[in-house]
Amino acid sequence: MKNILIVDDEEDIRSLYESELGGEGFITHSVSSGEEALQYVEQNSEVDLVILDIKMAQMDGLKVLEELRSRKTTMPVILNSAYSTYKSNFNSWLADAYLVKSANLTELKNQVKELLAF
Repeated sequence: MKNILIVDDEEDIRSLYESELGGEGFITHSVSSGEEALQYVEQNSEVDLVILDIKMAQMDGLKVLEELRSRKTTMPVILNSAYSTYKSNFNSWLADAYLVKSANLTELKNQVKELLAF
């Protein structure tokens, strides 16, 4: 079973993603901040993929991505933002995928499966 960490400051998004990805056979865990994400990854080596929101208070997703890459370069990261403007940000290129949030989670689920060869 593959483990996915969902990082988003919106509780509804975290719950939806956990439900949908859990239904696809993944083990999910979610946190609400960049700081929590870094701490979780440091303490849990079994994380196989991170779905990461960009616009969060205190530590944004691009900074979290930079920190993750400096610590654990092989773990896939999907940037998942409501804003397409971040896609052209140089730091977003460190991610394995960039998706704009949508009510239809098909693209997200397909990208997760592709990156995890599920």
